[in-house]
Amino acid sequence: MKLAGLELKNYRNCRELKLDLNTTKILIIGKNAQGKTNILESIYFLSTLKSPRTSNVSEFINFQAEKFELTADIIKADTDINLFYSYDNEKSKEIKINGVKSRPKDFKQVLKTVLFSTADLMLLRGNPQDRRDWLDRAISQIYPAYDDRLSKYDKIRIQKNNFLKDAVKTGNFNETLLDVYNEQLIIAGSNIIFLRKKFLKEIEKIAAEKHHIISETENLKIDYDCSFLNGDEIEIDEIAEKFKMSLDDRKIEEMRRCQSCVGPHRDDIIFYINGNEAVKFASQGQQRTIVLALKLSELDIITNKTGDEPVLLLDDVLAELDDIRQNYLLKSISANTQTIITSVDTLLFEDEFLKDVKIYKIENGKLI
Repeated sequence: MKLAGLELKNYRNCRELKLDLNTTKILIIGKNAQGKTNILESIYFLSTLKSPRTSNVSEFINFQAEKFELTADIIKADTDINLFYSYDNEKSKEIKINGVKSRPKDFKQVLKTVLFSTADLMLLRGNPQDRRDWLDRAISQIYPAYDDRLSKYDKIRIQKNNFLKDAVKTGNFNETLLDVYNEQLIIAGSNIIFLRKKFLKEIEKIAAEKHHIISETENLKIDYDCSFLNGDEIEIDEIAEKFKMSLDDRKIEEMRRCQSCVGPHRDDIIFYINGNEAVKFASQGQQRTIVLALKLSELDIITNKTGDEPVLLLDDVLAELDDIRQNYLLKSISANTQTIITSVDTLLFEDEFLKDVKIYKIENGKLI
């Protein structure tokens, strides 16, 4: 898979930007706040219909415009595919594949990406929501229906929370209706937990190998932290049974707090180095090694599961890595992997690496 061309119109500070990307290595150079990250964000958005920076699509629209447009030309299995997305101030959007209106779930299956940014380097020290978001975004690129399950679960959870608030406010508690909400949460939530645990087990195997190569002496382990589960080997029906037991046990607490207190929206991912919890005992360098291993493992898993090698997006991340991790990252990238890198300058790159690189310079959202 290759991203051959990209066009941005009124996307953040990029009023009109067109890039020829029909090569394997692309380097986008520019000072901070000039538009480098916006370019990578737009590519990632065309891949997932999500942004790692905001959930409000309206924020993409340039201050002086009424809508933004993104267009991408992709070469996939020797087939040319055109993606088009637009969104305006009236919250009206257009999604097209080869000029034909498309459903979001079909649109998201065309372009695969792995984004590695400076924000990802803080994954371990961030809050549980950050880690759940990383996990969910990675799974969504492999299992198309996963986003729908997440949306369904969140919708039911919000309805249940509103029901609990109304029950407390009015003093009218319908236990039968609460049981209905819980039953729906159990069905949707158990599927989410099962897929999360399955994916983590797969990525742990690959990431542990990469992590050991970098560190030489350290062993990486990843655990899915769910309040009502123990152990790795578990099926959906067992998850559902324990989920129900936990909801029953905490029914009074949920009524008092007027919110759902257990479920995948409360879970976390815990990383261990040589048996010690990384966030508590690992150095910053050790934690960055974990994230680097995870991102390279994402690349492998998506390729293996879908047959499409994703586009790798490296957003100013090299400047935050030491020489050992920089070299490992650049040497680990397959020669066939299209890689788009942003950086302040070219000083971090060896002459050998820069030989076949297409370089763009950007300033105030324009190529110079």
